Amino acid sequence: MSTLLVKNIHTLVTMDDQRQEIKNGAILVQDHVIMQVGATSDLPDTADEILDLKGRHIVLPGLINTHHHFVQTLTRAVPGAQNSTLFGWLQTLYPIWGNLTSQGVYYSSQMAAAELMLFGCTTASDHLYIYPNDCTLDDQIQGVREIGLRFHASRGSMSVGESQGGLPPDYLVEKEADILQDSRRVIEEYHDNSPHAMLRITIAPCSPFSVTEDLMRESAALARSYPGVRLHTHLAENKSDVEYSLSHYGKIPGDYAEALGWLGEDVWHAHCVQLSDQSIDKFSRTKTGVAHCPCSNMRLGSGIAPIRKMLDQGVSVGLGVDGSASNDSGNLLNEARSALLLARVGAENAGVLTAREALEIATVGGANVLGRDDIGSIAPGMSADFISFNLDRAHLAGAHHDPVAAILFCHSAPVDYSFINGKKVIDNGHLTTIDLNFLVEKTNQISRNLIENT
Repeated sequence: MSTLLVKNIHTLVTMDDQRQEIKNGAILVQDHVIMQVGATSDLPDTADEILDLKGRHIVLPGLINTHHHFVQTLTRAVPGAQNSTLFGWLQTLYPIWGNLTSQGVYYSSQMAAAELMLFGCTTASDHLYIYPNDCTLDDQIQGVREIGLRFHASRGSMSVGESQGGLPPDYLVEKEADILQDSRRVIEEYHDNSPHAMLRITIAPCSPFSVTEDLMRESAALARSYPGVRLHTHLAENKSDVEYSLSHYGKIPGDYAEALGWLGEDVWHAHCVQLSDQSIDKFSRTKTGVAHCPCSNMRLGSGIAPIRKMLDQGVSVGLGVDGSASNDSGNLLNEARSALLLARVGAENAGVLTAREALEIATVGGANVLGRDDIGSIAPGMSADFISFNLDRAHLAGAHHDPVAAILFCHSAPVDYSFINGKKVIDNGHLTTIDLNFLVEKTNQISRNLIENT
């Protein structure tokens, strides 16, 4: 067994049950689990590895991303989609994504994971719902495993093409029998429901406008036949989404989800921008979670999700950067900052959401949404996932009187250190697990080919 001691932390933000913030703090890790947390003077002074932060760093739990589309890293800022709302944006990009290959899935997933990690994310869920050509979920899993991000991989799907009244082109949808068969395969091959697991599988039909009600029901039944497999989809993302649900199913999105068995503590929905008050109450009573994606919602003009109302009613809310073609960033720390500012704009109330509440959504909230009780806070028995920021940076000068709030108020910057499962994956701002320069070059090459071949 190996031990790691991180000591002389200026401010250790635990996000534990008491929300302790410890001055001159320290963390003792054994292998991949946190063993002790407290003041530096109260912890052992020896370990196999010691990181002395010399009173200049703030340490927080690793941030948790609850909704993303990694492959969209290849199609950021595409000109034809820059000024479109959701449906038009999708219809512009579907033909480009139709050229995606397994190599594209592999490298775009690594690129997305690298960007997330550089900005403080230690656990991410991704929603891969397109499988053209030779693409499989295995390509993504392999790429993310190699870079070292804790991962919840979603076997997404689309089964209703344009000819059947859906939004995606027919060549991008799959047969429902094939979807269910492959969903079962990836669960049995990859899903790990043990504590501190680095990989779990989620079943995730894409949206009300791309799958049938039968697939939603059968996917739920399949997921619930395995321990710890969760359900995820898009819901109530904008007004067009609501109108589609009403015209095709005769129900608002929350009632549509309820009718299909898609409410419950094993379910979370992305966006929920246009979720009704009645539906928020149902989410609260059933412990259904929400992935809040403020930057994507702003970018696509979808609206402002009522997260203050959700939080007040006890709905579990986490953060998601959403796809890097609708954000167009994988900076989860900036997502927390945007959530803070957008909530205030929407309510016209500067006190409606605090910096600490935004950080709580990005950590504890994300853990709750993903059904994890082993991540999201720095406490004995938790997974050793934590991040560090040097307070002696230009953008934090003059903010040391409250460095916790300053992490959000004073813009966002890459982390100096990140540990995932007890392993140092960011060291002095540098990714240790992969050649980032090669990855950027490879991503740009694949992106060019994808666009040029459309």
